[in-house]
This record gives sequence, C-alpha cells and structure tokens, in this order.
Amino acid sequence: MSRYDRMFAAGQRNDGVFGGFLMLGDPDLQTSARLLDAMVEGGADMVEVGIPFSDPVADGPVIQAAAKRALAAGVKVEDCFRLIANFRKRHPDVPVGILTYANLVLSPGRTEFFRRAAEAGADSLLVADLPAREAEPWAKEMIEAGLDPVLIAAANTPKETLREIARLGRGYTYCVTRVGITGVHAEGTFDTRLLEDLKEVGAPPPVFGFGISRPEHVAAAIRAGAAGVISGSAIVACLDKPNPEASVRNLVASLKAGTRNDSAPR
Repeated sequence: MSRYDRMFAAGQRNDGVFGGFLMLGDPDLQTSARLLDAMVEGGADMVEVGIPFSDPVADGPVIQAAAKRALAAGVKVEDCFRLIANFRKRHPDVPVGILTYANLVLSPGRTEFFRRAAEAGADSLLVADLPAREAEPWAKEMIEAGLDPVLIAAANTPKETLREIARLGRGYTYCVTRVGITGVHAEGTFDTRLLEDLKEVGAPPPVFGFGISRPEHVAAAIRAGAAGVISGSAIVACLDKPNPEASVRNLVASLKAGTRNDSAPR
C-alpha cells in the first residue's frame, strides 16, 4: 500500500484526513523546515508543498506573497527537493504532495523533474495549470518515476473529463470547491454532486481544497462526503504572526479537529 492508501484507510476508521499546505522556502529554508514539522505536530495527516514560482495563476494573494518571499530569499527548485528529502527522513510515513506549475517541470524536462521529486521522497505531483485533456503523457511518466499524478476536478468539470481524471489520477483527487483562486473565505457549504460523479467514475479519494480555513469548513466537507481536506492560505497566513511555528501548530490542530465528527462516512 502507498502512503496515501494507508492514510485514507486510517481516515475511514477515524473520520476524515487533514492536509496542510506550505510554500517551500518561505520565508527561508530553515524556518520552512520547522514549519513543516509544526504542521505534523499539529496533526496534519499529509502535507502539500508549493515550489515558489513567479506566476502562480491558481493562487490568491496570500500564497502569491509566500512565493515572492521564497524567491526573494533565493530559494531554488533543488533547495525544495532537499527540504522534501530532509522532511522524509524525519517523517517517513507522512504523504508529501508537490503542487507546482508546468513551467517549473518543463525547465529541466518532465523526466528529470519527476525523477528528482520521487528521489526526494515526494508521493504525488499536482501541476496546477495542466489541463486534464493534456495530462495523459505527464501522468504516465509520473507513474513510471514513482509519483502519483493528482488531478483537479471541479463542480463544472464535464463527466467525460471526470472519467479521464479517474483513469489517470492516483493518490487522491483535488476537488475545487469554489470558483476562483485560493484564499480564505467565509462560506463553508459544499455541493455534493461532484462527489457523486467522482464516485460513479471510480476516481481516487476526493480531497477538498480552496477556501478551507475554519474547523466548521472541515467538518462540513467531511459531512458532505469528502475523504479529506487541504488548507493552504489560512496556514500560510500564520507566518505574519509573532510565533509562526506555534501559530501553524495550533491552527492545524484546530482544523484537524474538524475532521472528527459523528457524521463522517465510515
């Protein structure tokens, strides 16, 4: 079983799973490593990490600012792989997913990027600006390298495309729960039709992202039928607080608590 398989199996026994996102190298490499540890200490079941990029079109202002800080600190892709490799040594059982953009993959070449990511200890790769209709060669090469290709599904994704996502995807399916970019939002209601469609086509477990910032958002997502959630902007925003590590740890603990409720599917 993969790390994701083991995680979701445990999640079915103990309610849903929680994933936290951080931008690698923000605000510097040393602090970034400690913040990743703080997420795990707070109870994150998996981590999703961004590689800083100058044009992160899917991200809102909080995560864009994080990428800018990392780039200003001189963080390179190879630094990010080293952060992942060192995290993997400290946390051998925690799934690690990379979220990045096609330009960063294509710069060294897909085969080389996938190899380096897998060797660093990453479990999956989500390329945010890769359309599902163009994903097949990417997905095949990821699998050959030992990475799970994670694809994005939204409520307005056509059924034919969802079938492709189910056919090509591994690990989990990243479900966009709102229109627009990443960020912190007040709304915490979810349309279950996407989950029903993903189940029908046999897609990997659905994980909700975009706008997950409060425990009640997490609880609502699990009640709706999500296998888990990922929170990003709310966690990244903790870097503006006086004690970022404690803030990340405490926020993750409160969000993880939202996965534990009597309405969760078992």
